[in-house]
Amino acid sequence: MKIKKVLNNNVVVSLNSRNQEIVVMGRGLAFQKKVGEIIDASKIEKTFVLETHGISEKLANLLRDISEKYLNISARILEYAKSQLPYKLDEYLYVALTDHISFAISRYKQGIHLKNPLLWEIRKFYKDEFQVAVKALEIIKEETGIELGEDEAASIALHLVNSQLSGENVATAIQVTEIVNKILNIVKYHFKMELDENSINYERFLTHLRFFAIRFIREEKLEESVDEFFFEQIKIKYPEAYACTQKIKTYLEKQFHFELTKDEELYLTVHIYRVTNRQKYK
Repeated sequence: MKIKKVLNNNVVVSLNSRNQEIVVMGRGLAFQKKVGEIIDASKIEKTFVLETHGISEKLANLLRDISEKYLNISARILEYAKSQLPYKLDEYLYVALTDHISFAISRYKQGIHLKNPLLWEIRKFYKDEFQVAVKALEIIKEETGIELGEDEAASIALHLVNSQLSGENVATAIQVTEIVNKILNIVKYHFKMELDENSINYERFLTHLRFFAIRFIREEKLEESVDEFFFEQIKIKYPEAYACTQKIKTYLEKQFHFELTKDEELYLTVHIYRVTNRQKYK
């Protein structure tokens, strides 16, 4: 194999027999090497294929500032993720995860521990991705000796979930946007208020809606697990938010013949209450 591009002393881009770009990693692999020179096969430690044009340029930019060890960790995580998840992952994850892991470890070393406000939702709605992310924490610990918490697992799982949309066609992406916007408008009109798009409650709600829209389009329903007594208490405690949820439910049933489960009604109601109540009564 010949060097097509040098990313740093330990990482290069080459071409395989199918003329696909591949990232080749190994200690000192590219030291004092130039484009066009033959790669020393004895130094190769890891390779992975890049099918998406432009990813190698993004990796090159990233690796100017951070160690390639984080790319190696990301590659291990994505290898495992591909074996566990039923859908194709966006190759941009090599960039996004490498950057995220580097930053997470940097924060850890500085004693900065950020809480992920979506931990509960991600663990509940995306069990497979969360389990992959828990394994990712084990890989990170093996490679660095640093033990990150569940909040970081949720963030890694979120990267996996968000990558799903990149594999969809344009029509699907448009449909997700339309569903999210329609639900946001139902909430705004029901409460006769504008939502604070800079608030954490809004960001949490928006992320929940995107997750919901992806599940909806793929006809992935949650299993019913809600406690009936708790469900009734939520209806009583948040009557306006629940009434708004019923409008959303009606819209989805009429427009798409899609019925919400009680779990989804419950989570929508709680999110709607959070995103409207804090602003309405502040």
